[in-house]
Amino acid sequence: MLFAPSKFICTKNLSMYHSKIIGLGHYVPDQVITNDDMTKMMDTSDEWITERTGIKERRFFVEGKDTTSTMGAEAAKMALKQAGLEAAQMDLVIFSTLSPDYFFPGAGVLALRHLGISGMAALDLRAQCAGFIFALSVADQFIKTGMYKNVLIICSEIQSTIMEQSTRGRNMAVIFGDGAGAAVVTAHNESGKGVLSTHMHGDGNFAEDLYMPHPGAVKKARLTHEMLEDGSMLPHMSGNLVFKHAIVRFEEAINEALAANNYTINDVDLLIPHQANLRISSYIQNKFGLPDSKVYNNIQRFGNTTAASIPLAMSEAFQTGAFKEGDLICLAAFGSGFLWGSSLIRF
Repeated sequence: MLFAPSKFICTKNLSMYHSKIIGLGHYVPDQVITNDDMTKMMDTSDEWITERTGIKERRFFVEGKDTTSTMGAEAAKMALKQAGLEAAQMDLVIFSTLSPDYFFPGAGVLALRHLGISGMAALDLRAQCAGFIFALSVADQFIKTGMYKNVLIICSEIQSTIMEQSTRGRNMAVIFGDGAGAAVVTAHNESGKGVLSTHMHGDGNFAEDLYMPHPGAVKKARLTHEMLEDGSMLPHMSGNLVFKHAIVRFEEAINEALAANNYTINDVDLLIPHQANLRISSYIQNKFGLPDSKVYNNIQRFGNTTAASIPLAMSEAFQTGAFKEGDLICLAAFGSGFLWGSSLIRF
């Protein structure tokens, strides 16, 4: 199926256009890896992992079946079905990931291929754990300007092969999982509904406190035996420092979204934080005095799926009735970069 160019290009007052999410989808691999499974790969225990992260299990991709782009496409198909739209009706695809199939090209064009479409723009975005919020902000701006009517956001990660599944790599290996989430965002003209605002921030002063240095472009040799031996081609995280920054930035981002729209935390029906660590989510929940019914967490079952975590959680939350049409939803994320942000949505 080929792409039909949009006729939506706006010549009217741009302020009349707003964006709203009309379809959500997610996909997780079949392979479930429990904490007990992790003990067979490294020196750890269910108690150690649960106490530090809240995670009980995560999903690992199935080689030969799952790729970052195919998982994203499956999540997209679910979102499109819910939206009642065909893939060919999309004007733009935004694919957010830190783990694309190839070093280049990006995963966006591969997702087009899996969806059986071509011709529209495919934009690859790399904002790590804040990937969905940043992608939503980009989609929101394109729709507000009248440039596009329908935007498909896909967030997908395969991180199980980035981590070293060993005692040396356990501090990060036990946290991350594989999965995908997607959202269909479209234009509408009802004020006070849909995406009310998005907020994005960054601070590169702490880039090396949560990063994966190699293979990169800072050295002539992108991958050497020395890098493999000393572990410099593995992701690194200064756990305590990241935690301290995360709880501050999460609170700031949530308050920023509320203030921008003249709401208080009591008006929020559901907070869906990036699924970084259950301890972080619990800290924020307690800070705002929210009951369990107003905070959605699924990190216990899926681990930290980075860019995919918010749309995966949002899709699951909607499917299970955790929120409904008309509810006020707050999204917030913090991650590598450091990058962080929030969005307030009248669903």
